[in-house]
Amino acid sequence: GTCLIRWKSSGINAEYGGGIDICINNASAISLTGTADTPMKRFDLMMGINTRGTYCVTQACLPHLKKSSHAHILNNSPPLNMNAIWFQNHVAYTMAKYGMSMCVLGMAEEFRRNKIGVNAIWPATAIATAAVEMLGGDAMIKGSRTPEIMADAAYAILSRDPATCTGNFFIDEEVVKAEGITDLDQYHHSPGTPLFPDFFIGDEYPAPEAIEGGEAPASS
Repeated sequence: GTCLIRWKSSGINAEYGGGIDICINNASAISLTGTADTPMKRFDLMMGINTRGTYCVTQACLPHLKKSSHAHILNNSPPLNMNAIWFQNHVAYTMAKYGMSMCVLGMAEEFRRNKIGVNAIWPATAIATAAVEMLGGDAMIKGSRTPEIMADAAYAILSRDPATCTGNFFIDEEVVKAEGITDLDQYHHSPGTPLFPDFFIGDEYPAPEAIEGGEAPASS
């Protein structure tokens, strides 16, 4: 079925003929620009889609999720790594993505009594999407994994018991490995090409070089 989310003067609500078991907050806007080079219009776009959008859609789905026997909220957002390296080149984008992650941190506890699982998923490497192609071109696409690894990881998370699987900041490759998938080359866009590590990952992964002036549409 289709869930229709409407804006009204009284706020936001979801109109749906059936139930809602899963809310996935995946939409995002990205601009890897410094403070002086990020117009407020761009700042508002990132905050509006990433943080505010996540909060609003979750709020709209909440009455339906509370009625579900297997309710999950899954945000495509990173672990809350407070190393300054992840802020210094694109503080606005980091704030917007971390807003999504803060929703996970808070809502997991808020909705624990409702047995709603609230988690985040984030890729260990770049993923071959239109946004990544716009940021890094063909070279970055070749050094990416395909979206299937995120899909498989998300499916595994959403299949778990929401009463106990909540408040986690999952990394895609760790999830699929836990599911017994050992051949990660199947997800490599161009096997043999070194993979680009993703942003916001801890000390286990080297920080990728900042992409100067990178802007992309709502998909990262």
